[in-house]
Amino acid sequence: MLDRLGQLWRELRGGSLRLVGTAGLVLLAWGTLAPVGTLVWWLSEGAERLGLDVLGRPRSLPPSDRSNAQEINCYIVFLPGVGDFSTDQLTEGESYFLDRLVEQHPNCVTVSDVFPYSAANQDLVGRRWFEPLQKFAERGQQTQEIASLYIKIRNLWRFALSTDDRYGTVYNQGIATAIVDRMNAAHPLGEVQLSRMKIVLVGTSGGAQVALGAAPYLREWIDPSQLTVVSVGGVFSGDRGFEAAQRVYHMEGDRDWIEDLGWIFPSRWAWVVGSPFNQALRSGEYDVVRTGNHKHDGGQGYFGEEQVQEDVMYVDLTLRAIEQLPIWGYPAGQNSSSLNVQQN
Repeated sequence: MLDRLGQLWRELRGGSLRLVGTAGLVLLAWGTLAPVGTLVWWLSEGAERLGLDVLGRPRSLPPSDRSNAQEINCYIVFLPGVGDFSTDQLTEGESYFLDRLVEQHPNCVTVSDVFPYSAANQDLVGRRWFEPLQKFAERGQQTQEIASLYIKIRNLWRFALSTDDRYGTVYNQGIATAIVDRMNAAHPLGEVQLSRMKIVLVGTSGGAQVALGAAPYLREWIDPSQLTVVSVGGVFSGDRGFEAAQRVYHMEGDRDWIEDLGWIFPSRWAWVVGSPFNQALRSGEYDVVRTGNHKHDGGQGYFGEEQVQEDVMYVDLTLRAIEQLPIWGYPAGQNSSSLNVQQN
């Protein structure tokens, strides 16, 4: 342990240590100014991007051409965890997961280019302040881990905004706008009958909170026939989204202790009987599903590519659990029983 700390200190001496300290101060400033940035975005371009008229009311979506409705009627929206820093930064396991879902449900399209830690859907790549952090991360494995930690802390501030009673409304509307925009890019919304449209919001880690925060606005603006939130090891409060989604499923791994952090929110406590979370729990609209021997992330996480047994990866366990949820409502391209694996 002492050798490792000594090696880390040698790595950080000089300019690197100065950079780390500066980055720490910047992160503290971010935490203070994060709400300001969201409000500035709202005032400068948010109302226009949200499609609001001059009275602040949402404009309606383009009407569906019901006579020419396409085969696609399902959108799978993937919102990654706080370690993400780009709209196209999916891990191989996450890409495999989404590809397999679409293979089994060919009338679904995936939406994976929403960055859930920016109301304006702007990722961190290419930003001037991010360049020194990228160069620092390239120095070695240890510095890469430190840079990754700073990114997670930065994104946690945005996660906190989604739960905040003061700024959450603006932030979550911004994310919902980005979701609608990218859904329309994946497949035009006007070509889908609303009476048949399904939206499945899949959020992992902090992405589950952002999915719940956006759900009420998707319900208000689009009103699909089915809106489901699937939390994959998610951390979330119990204040938002439960009343908008028909069902909320929480996928929980046996070795995932991070998802337990959701209980820091008073709205998740059993004696807060009037919270949306507890109401959904009592009505059967919230379910916990055990996925297997998952950790929160890494090779043995929900999207991990390590093998749990021969020819079966940890991500396959997650796929099987989600495939068995009663949310698809139509024959799959491949029966979920084909993933017949044991949860060790």
